[in-house]
Amino acid sequence: MTTDLAKGADAVASVFAVLDRETEIDPDNPEGYKPEKLKGDVDIRGVDFAYPSRPDVIIFKGFSLSIQPGKSTALVGQSGSGKSTIIGLIERFYDPLKGVVKIDGRDIKTYNLRALRRHIGLVSQEPTLFAGTIRENIVYGTETASEAEIENATRSANAHDFISNLKDGYDTWCGERGVQLSGGQKQRIAIARAILKNPAILLLDEATSALDSQSEKVVQEALDRVMVGRTSIVVAHRLSTIQNCDLITVLDKGIIVEKGTHASLMAKGPSGTYFGLVSLQQGGNQH
Repeated sequence: MTTDLAKGADAVASVFAVLDRETEIDPDNPEGYKPEKLKGDVDIRGVDFAYPSRPDVIIFKGFSLSIQPGKSTALVGQSGSGKSTIIGLIERFYDPLKGVVKIDGRDIKTYNLRALRRHIGLVSQEPTLFAGTIRENIVYGTETASEAEIENATRSANAHDFISNLKDGYDTWCGERGVQLSGGQKQRIAIARAILKNPAILLLDEATSALDSQSEKVVQEALDRVMVGRTSIVVAHRLSTIQNCDLITVLDKGIIVEKGTHASLMAKGPSGTYFGLVSLQQGGNQH
């Protein structure tokens, strides 16, 4: 039994370590500011950042980026350039080592985090669905939603038709982590969930990259509709999906190397980083 006791002691120690851990970021800070509404003005100023698990790998050094309210901003660049890190900082999954992230002119640390996140919607590459019905997954994170609102959200997300065709419709069981559904279907449910929340800030982290081209087209149409009139931050690998964004920001190793519209960046010709990325992808598509 000695070996089993030792294993048990180790396992228990790790459980207690998790339970005893004091989180640096308290989601329910009672002193935090609870906004009723947000404009969606995001300002990242002079930020130094490294992930806690890899403190010696500096992602950002003195990084600044201003994101206009109500406009769509795309973040593009090679893997490891810091695109998804920006999403993590806006959601306050992490705090910067130096510098400040402001939303509507207020330091993000002064907000009540749970209240702030009510105004932020996130659709990521691998959507998280919970064991439960499709309806439960869509209303997750929204306290009250009428049947009509749910249906409007799923229509906007191009999801109503496929849900209606399922045997149990909205009461279809998703299975653990949504195993009963295809990638495109899961993604559209995640988008419907974001639409229903009606967030001031919409974060799309490679929301279509895991889909085949047919699903991507349907999901992209849904996203284009949702982005209108709200602050949208789009991390994209496929550059064809972001050509209509108001501003495209090109990152390289944590530094902004170019910004502008699709047309203005393409006009730079072969000397431009964005032009190079687009040419690379188009060349790959033609083969």
